[in-house]
Amino acid sequence: MASLRAILAVTATTLLTTGLVGAAASSNATTHHNSSAAQATPQQCTPDPATPKQQFRAMWITSVYNIDWPSNTGLSAAQQQSEFRAWLDLAEERNMNAVVVQIRPTADAFWPSDHEPWSHWLTGTQGNSPGYDPLGFMVAEAHSRDIEFHAWFNPYRVATHTNRNQLAASHPVRQNPDWAFAYNGQLYYNPGIPTVREFVIDAMMDAVDGYDIDGVHFDDYFYPYPASGQNIPDQATYDQYGSGFDNIHDWRRNNIDLLVEQMSDRIKASKSHVKFGISPFGIWRNSSTDSNGSDTSGLQSYDAIYADSRKWVLEGWLDYVTPQIYWEIGHSAADYAVLVPWWSDVVSGTDVHLYVGQGAYKIGSGGPWNSASVLSDHLNLNRNHSEVLGDVYFSANDVRANRHGAIDRLVNDHYSRPAISPAMPHLGSSAPNTPTISDATRTGNGVSLTIDGAGSSYAIYRLDGDTTADPCDFADASNLVGTTRADGSVGTFTDTTAGDQTYTYYATALSRNHLESEPSDAVVVPAGAGDTWSATVDTTSAAFTASESWGSSSWSSERFGDSYRFAEPVSASDPAWFRAEIPATADYRVEVWYPSHADYNSSTPYLIATTSGNETVTVDQRTNGGRWVDLGTFRLPAGDGNVVGVSRWSAASGYVVADAVRITRF
Repeated sequence: MASLRAILAVTATTLLTTGLVGAAASSNATTHHNSSAAQATPQQCTPDPATPKQQFRAMWITSVYNIDWPSNTGLSAAQQQSEFRAWLDLAEERNMNAVVVQIRPTADAFWPSDHEPWSHWLTGTQGNSPGYDPLGFMVAEAHSRDIEFHAWFNPYRVATHTNRNQLAASHPVRQNPDWAFAYNGQLYYNPGIPTVREFVIDAMMDAVDGYDIDGVHFDDYFYPYPASGQNIPDQATYDQYGSGFDNIHDWRRNNIDLLVEQMSDRIKASKSHVKFGISPFGIWRNSSTDSNGSDTSGLQSYDAIYADSRKWVLEGWLDYVTPQIYWEIGHSAADYAVLVPWWSDVVSGTDVHLYVGQGAYKIGSGGPWNSASVLSDHLNLNRNHSEVLGDVYFSANDVRANRHGAIDRLVNDHYSRPAISPAMPHLGSSAPNTPTISDATRTGNGVSLTIDGAGSSYAIYRLDGDTTADPCDFADASNLVGTTRADGSVGTFTDTTAGDQTYTYYATALSRNHLESEPSDAVVVPAGAGDTWSATVDTTSAAFTASESWGSSSWSSERFGDSYRFAEPVSASDPAWFRAEIPATADYRVEVWYPSHADYNSSTPYLIATTSGNETVTVDQRTNGGRWVDLGTFRLPAGDGNVVGVSRWSAASGYVVADAVRITRF
C-alpha cells in the first residue's frame, strides 16, 4: 500500500494514476440518581461540531519496505515491541482511537500462520520467526489502551520482485508456481484462479479466527496498477475460467467482486462484530465516462485495477469504506471538495460508514500542501457532510513528522477531545445495561475509577463541581475524558487530567461495536490533593450476595439502578451482603439507598463489619427513600470482604429492602 518516501514524493498528476502507494444535597463525596441524563435525546441538544462524540480516527502503520513498523528488518523482539508501543503513544497523544496495521504485506505473515511464511519485513529472511507473536502482541497492546486494531491485508501481492526462488521454500508460490504472475517488477497471486482466491481468503481468515482483531482492512491493490506497454498475463486464465463473460475486463472485475463478497461472508460467519473495510483509490469513475461517476478527470479504478468500489458499498459487503482522497481542495482534476460529496452520496442510505483517507505524506510537498491548515481545512469541509464519520492518515511516520505543524493544527481544531469509534448497529449488537462506578479514588496520578457493568468498554465523562448532569452534557465529547476496555466486565480508568477541584463523574457502557448505554449514576470526587476513596455497590453487582429468600423487584421509582431486593422479616439474620475491597484500615462513612413505602419495615437492621466486629444500625424504610441515608462513620479493616449487610431479623412488620450502599473515605 505504500512504498519508499521517494516514490511517495510524486506530482499531483502522477497521483491521479497511482493509488496509495503501497441526590440534590451536596456533600464531600456524593452520588446522584441520574434520571434526567438518562432521558437525553439528540433532537434536544446541539452538539459542538469541533468535539464530536463518535468519530473514527486512525493512521495506517505500514510494514512493507519497513516504512513505519518495524523500522528495519532484523530488530530484536524487544526493539520491535518498543517501536510499536511508541506508535500507540502517538495515537493516544493525538486522540486517535484506532490503528490500521499491515500484517500481510507480501503474501507472508506477522503471526505464526499455517498458510504462509513469516514475513521478510520482520526478520530480513522470509520464513524466519521473530521469536514472538507480533500480531498477538499488537492486539493486546492496542486493546490495553482501548485503541481498535484493524488488521490490514494486501490480498494478492506476493513479492516486490519477480524471482520465485527468493521466496521461502515453504511459500505457496514455490509449491504452486502457476498461482502467480509477474507484472511490472512484482509478483502477484492470479485473482482469476478460483483455488487461489479460496486460498487467499483462508490465509487471511486464519488471523481473523485466531486473534481478537476489531477490523479487517484491504488497501487498493487488487489487480496491479497499469504499467505502460505491459499487459497482465492472464489470457490463458480467462480462457479457462471466463465462460459467460463478454470480455476479460468484466471477468476481472467479477473476480475482485467475488473476493470482497466471500471475504465479507467469511468474516461475519466467524465473528459478526469484526468490521470489514477497504480503502480504494479515490476515483471510482469519472462522470465523463459514467453518469454515476464523480466530476473528476483522473485514473478510474473501476477500469484500471478492476475495483468496483461503488458496488461493494451498495451491495453492503463492507462495513466501512475509506477512499484515498489524496488531493487538495481545488485540485483541477480531482478536487477534494468534489470527491467527498460524491462518496457521501454513495454511502447515503446504506449501513456503510465513510472514513476519508487523508494524504498526510503530501504535507511539505509544495503548493497548498505547505500550509499548516491543509488537513484541518479538509475536516472543516467534512463537517458539511454528515455521512463522513472519520478519517485515516497515511502514514504513521507522516503523522509523527508533523511537517509545517499541520498535525498540531489538525488536532487543535478537530481532535481536542477523545472520541468513541462510531457505532455500527447493523452488526447486530445492542446497547449494554447501565453500568455503575463502583470505586472512585483520588491518587497522586489523578482520579482512579472502577466501573462495573456488561460493557465491552466504558466511556467516562467528567463535569466540574458537584452537579447533576444535563442530558446534553453527553451529546458530544466536551465532557468525555476517555474510554477504557473492559477486563471481563470491569473497567478501570485513571483520569490523569484531573486537578484538585471537585468533579462529578459518569460512565456509560459500550458494546463491542460502540452502542452506548444510558449514563450511570454520578460519583462526586471532592477537591483536594490527598487520597480519597469511594465505592458504590448495588444489588446487580457481583459484589452483592443474598439467599434465595430474597426476591427481586423494579417496582419502585425510588430504586437505585435497575432493581432492588426484598425479603420478609424473620427471627433469623439471613443477611444480604454488600462486599467491597477496602483500600486501608481507616474511618469510612457508610451510606445506604433504598426505596421507601408505608408498608416497608420500620426497623430494618443494617450490619457494618468494623474492625471491632459487626455493628448494627436500624433504619425506618417507610421514609427517606430514593436518596442516600448516612448511617455514620465506622472504622473498617483493609481487604476484600463483606462490609455492609441488610438483616431480616426484625420484630417489625413489612419487607426489609436491600438496594445500594456507598462507602467513602476522606
